[in-house]
Amino acid sequence: MASPSEPSENEVIEFVTFVAGEQSFCIEITQIREIRRWSPVTLLPHAPDHVLGVMNLRGAVIPIFDLAAKLGLGRITPTERHVIIIAAVSGQTIGLLVDSVSEILSVRSDSVQEAPNVRGDDTTSCVLGVVPVEDGMTRVIDLRRIVPNATEGAA
Repeated sequence: MASPSEPSENEVIEFVTFVAGEQSFCIEITQIREIRRWSPVTLLPHAPDHVLGVMNLRGAVIPIFDLAAKLGLGRITPTERHVIIIAAVSGQTIGLLVDSVSEILSVRSDSVQEAPNVRGDDTTSCVLGVVPVEDGMTRVIDLRRIVPNATEGAA
């Protein structure tokens, strides 16, 4: 599995696990800048359904994505209990609306398995791999596939 930081075999990778659309996912911790409580965003006309709008983060305007909607798991109706994961991808700062953040997961790089592409839909195309956890598996999200044009500069 090719992750954003290209770990060597047997290296320990840390992931932040979270819930979006009642499903478990994770992002490599090196991509995360901060985790914030939900706050209202400014809507953007004609934006795709999974783009909630933009927010001002210490003077920087960043797009906020509804990760569940992007993955085809239904839209999240944000409340005070939801959080925004602020992440960096291909030189761009973004926010991901998720239901909750669960834990930090440390795994050996050789335990991250490639996710089978069984349908080619948005969920599987945004998943880099799967990681075994105590109660099943969690999916590793490829942020470059969440953000439009991020894959152009990442190749």
